Amino acid sequence: MPASIRRNYRKELPGTAFFSVARAAFDGAVLGIIVKIAFDGVVTDSFLNTCVAVLSSAPALANIVNFIWARASHGMNKIKFIAGVQIALLLQVLLIALVPKTPVGLVMLCAIIIGVWTCWSGYIAIRSTIWRNNYPRSLRARVAGKFSTIQTLTLSTLGLALAILMGDKLSLIDPRFSLESLGLDPIQVFRVYIVVCVLFGAVGIAILSTIRVRKHKQMLRDERESINERSGPTINPVGVIKLLLEDKRFGVYQVNQFLMGMGNLMIMPLVPILFRDRFGIEYFEGILLASVIPMAVVPVMIPVWARLLDRVHVVMFRAYHCWVFILIIILLLLASVLQQKWLLYVTVALKGSAMAGGMLAWQLGHHDFAPKERAGEYMGVHVTLTGVRGLIGPIVSVLLYNELAKRNPELAPWVLLICLALVVTGAIGFVMMARRLDLTPTNDEGPATSKTKGPAPVSRAEV
Repeated sequence: MPASIRRNYRKELPGTAFFSVARAAFDGAVLGIIVKIAFDGVVTDSFLNTCVAVLSSAPALANIVNFIWARASHGMNKIKFIAGVQIALLLQVLLIALVPKTPVGLVMLCAIIIGVWTCWSGYIAIRSTIWRNNYPRSLRARVAGKFSTIQTLTLSTLGLALAILMGDKLSLIDPRFSLESLGLDPIQVFRVYIVVCVLFGAVGIAILSTIRVRKHKQMLRDERESINERSGPTINPVGVIKLLLEDKRFGVYQVNQFLMGMGNLMIMPLVPILFRDRFGIEYFEGILLASVIPMAVVPVMIPVWARLLDRVHVVMFRAYHCWVFILIIILLLLASVLQQKWLLYVTVALKGSAMAGGMLAWQLGHHDFAPKERAGEYMGVHVTLTGVRGLIGPIVSVLLYNELAKRNPELAPWVLLICLALVVTGAIGFVMMARRLDLTPTNDEGPATSKTKGPAPVSRAEV
């Protein structure tokens, strides 16, 4: 590996580790469980479920403004810009610790989380552009896999620690460590957790701000020229449609991605709701199922999916990967209808595998279509459409769930059939696309050559 690449990689690795601690503070899966339990009885069930849907959809919903990030960062110094976005993110995360346990506090929390994820979407979009310059395509998935592994291990470890503390499991070791003996309640524990996560995140920003972008000046010059030629990213949403029509392969890919992604986003708020309503799950087991187990599986499966993505076009990758989501929905439906808790553990383990592949394809897939100077524009369209799905899917699924639950609680889990139908349709679309279209990746000769030797894939032993 050339020294210039190795220097950046060695800085980005620890920086990502520290910043991932801050990411754990607003993990949607954990927040969904905490809110569903903590605010039970504070507001009505239907309003609470709707707020859980907003919290679950926030990661995708925030992406609807990504075209603004793409435009704002186009031609700007990427490191300085991304550092500013990260600082804004941490300041908002800190506000979570101040939210009161009241109906107004619940609304405040939803607003704060949307703001946090809006900043996170900008961070991800700009980081993807930086990765394109710093790492060649043949290594990009494995490098991204390394960083994703660090993030997921951090989320899993911190999630387990939070589950133990909020679930009052330390009292099993010594009664003096019980929350009652310490004069604490689970929400107070969560507030302290937020502050600690923010402090670690600040260290991560300090490290990541020292990274250099390879051929940065040339990239910025190309971006500014594309603005002058009116081919750069636009804050006009019509630009999204224009790009999809201009690049028909990318347009077809996004249609299938929209269908599959819509089905998956509809499931997200239903998971904590079903855990609580159908199984009466509390903090410890809820966080364990929603976050800890899936995140523990992700690092094991990332190298498997990364090797596949390094070898094939993202469409072919999706043609294999999407069937894991289908199996997850089927198992979740069976577990909920039959009220078999053991099936939940199988389901969330498979969810971890699906997340591993999804994280890589979501971050890197657009590069198989985008010319180098338009990578930010393609990423902007990609994540903006994710935002549209986030605006629609979770709210619709929860409204349907609430309506079925009013008529007959036993009917409520069957809303998962709609999610299943959407994901199956998207999966079939990917398979047909893989068979019929030319899937030669867009020529991508980054600053490093495709023969450059980079970080080895993460192995089970390393995990």
